[in-house]
Order: sequence, then C-alpha cells, then structure tokens
Amino acid sequence: MSEKILVVDDDVESLKLISLMLKRQGYDVAIANSGVQALSKALAEMPNLIILDIMMMDMDGYEVCRRLRANPETRPIPIIMFTAKTLIDDKVAGFEAGADDYLTKPTHPAELASRIKAVLARNQTSSQSVRPQGVAVGVLGAKGGIGTTTVAVNLAAAHQQNKGRPILVDFRLGAGHAGLSLGLTKLDGMANVLSKPVNEIKAPLLMQNLVAHGSGLRVLAASPDPREAQMRFTPDAANAIIRGLKAIGNPIVVDLGAGYSELTARMLPSLDKLVILVEPVAMVIAAAEHLIEAIKSDFNKPIHIVVIHRTPLARGMITWTDVEARLGQSVAGMISAAPEIAYQAIEAGNPIVLQQPGAVIANQFMKLAQTIPG
Repeated sequence: MSEKILVVDDDVESLKLISLMLKRQGYDVAIANSGVQALSKALAEMPNLIILDIMMMDMDGYEVCRRLRANPETRPIPIIMFTAKTLIDDKVAGFEAGADDYLTKPTHPAELASRIKAVLARNQTSSQSVRPQGVAVGVLGAKGGIGTTTVAVNLAAAHQQNKGRPILVDFRLGAGHAGLSLGLTKLDGMANVLSKPVNEIKAPLLMQNLVAHGSGLRVLAASPDPREAQMRFTPDAANAIIRGLKAIGNPIVVDLGAGYSELTARMLPSLDKLVILVEPVAMVIAAAEHLIEAIKSDFNKPIHIVVIHRTPLARGMITWTDVEARLGQSVAGMISAAPEIAYQAIEAGNPIVLQQPGAVIANQFMKLAQTIPG
C-alpha cells in the first residue's frame, strides 16, 4: 500500500496543489487546514510523513511540530517544513522544533518529491535499525464467556496509562468486540490488512489501519459483522501482523478469544507471553489443564494465569493456591466480579481503568499490567 502523507496548510490553494502532486506520485494524502486539526489528524491517521506549513492563524508550524514531538505516539513521524519563510533563523527554528527537513516555497515539484523520498527512506532505515521490538502478549480464555476481551482491552489500556505504546489487536473477524466495547466506529482495520498479500503486511499498512481511542490507545479492530467471518487468511498473514506491530508499539496485546484453535497454535511463535484466563471452578480448571498441556509442547515462553471471578465468591470455588498446584503455573493476578462497572464502561465506550480508576477492579488491571510488562 502507498505511504500516507498528511499535508498541513491553512491556504486552500496550497493544499490543493501539494495534494495533487503527491497523488500523482502515488501517495495517499490526508489534509489539515489548521494546527489543531493537524494534531488531531496526525494521531488518528498515523501518517508516514507530515508536510507542515509554518504560518497558520491558530497555531504556527513550530508549535505543531513541538507538540507532535512531545507525544510518544506521533514522535516518530518524520516532518518536512514547507514554507515561504526563507531566513536562516527560520530554518534553524524549524530544526530546533523537531523538523527532519526544511524546504522553502516556491520549489519545483521534482525537488519536493525527491526530499519526500529521501526522508521516508531515512526514517524507514532508522526505524528498522534503532527502534527496539515490542513484546506480543496473547490473551486466551480457557473457556468461552470468561471475559477475554475485557481483560485484553483493560490490560492494553493499563499499559497506556503507564506511558507505554500498547496496541490492542482483535483477530476475531465476524465476532470482534474489542473495538465495539471502546465505542470505535472504524472496525474494518483487521479485514483491510488481511485482504492484502502477506508481503505487503508491514508497519506502514498497519499504521494506516489502526484507530485511536480517546485515551490514545491504538486498536487494530475486527468487526462483529458475520460476513467478515467468511474471510479466509493464513497463519503467515497473522504472524506478519504481529511482527509488523512489534515495530511500532509495545506491548502488542492480542485478543485470542477462547480455546486452542489452529490459528492460535500457528501464532504462538510470534507471541512472547501468554495470559490464560481461568475461573476458579473444577470444570474450567480441568479444561485449563488440557489447554496448558497442549500449549507447552509448542510454547516455551512465559505463561501467566489470571483468575477471573465472574460472580461473587461462593463455597466450592477453588483457592488461588490450589489453582497454582493444579496448573503448575503461578497466578499472575485476580480480577474481581464487577458487572455494574463493566456495563457502565461499555456504555461510555471506555476501558474500566479509565471509567472508574479508583475501583478495585481497575486497580487489579493496573497491577496486572505491572506484573506482565511490555
């Protein structure tokens, strides 16, 4: 897929001319006609490059550039300042604000195209050689209905609150609820990515299909539209997604749903940690024993057990220590029953850790993120 370039200029004619030239060069183009709109679109679109004017009414380009560099999400995006300000002091101010290149108007389209190619190539090389790879954490339920999506959403959101760069991933085409629970409307990101050949599934394509929640949490969402469930994709494509996302985020929290599917088995090499959710009842613990036995033959990386209480504690429930003894794994955390809080969070389109940060369950999720770091 073509790289996406965000063009920022409050002059309508300049926007039109630059956009037309870029489209002829094969780029996807997004536009913003103010500094405030530029900041919003940069976060929402996550472009591969920003072409930024300096002289704008609401906020000048220097301030826009400084704010983009101050935000961990937009900091890596390369910026070319393209402006009529020609003094050497203006150019120095641009580089001090964080610009990668500075070009003065008017300029020949060929020179602008050349500068864009050079900055994109330089940024790609730098990203591949310097940026550390993220950690992929799979969240898997020992049975259905245990709250896998709720845990994945709040684990990712807790890492976001802890100043991480998490990305939440939902592979469940036709049954995706992670994006829906966050009130997101763009739910076709996963389907868009999986419709491409495996050799095109790389960071630029993935960045274009991420959608940002109001908290800043980025999501590669799947739709609940049952027609998407008919879409066929290979484990190679799924692994390419995880590898690509590791280059742009940390941790990558993957909602795997429940049970040990063929897809989950084939994705294990790309995962660095696995979180298995259990209820403290005999039937679920027995299922978890078989699940862990099957997984451990293919996965020699950390496995974390999280005990989920879907109802208040009752007689007959298995204790924390008995769960560890039965499963041969230490328990990383426990999540209490809080159906009313969970309902309120979904209605508001927020993770629980943001909806009621002082609640016991929110603190449990925050502690879980510390126990399972990126």
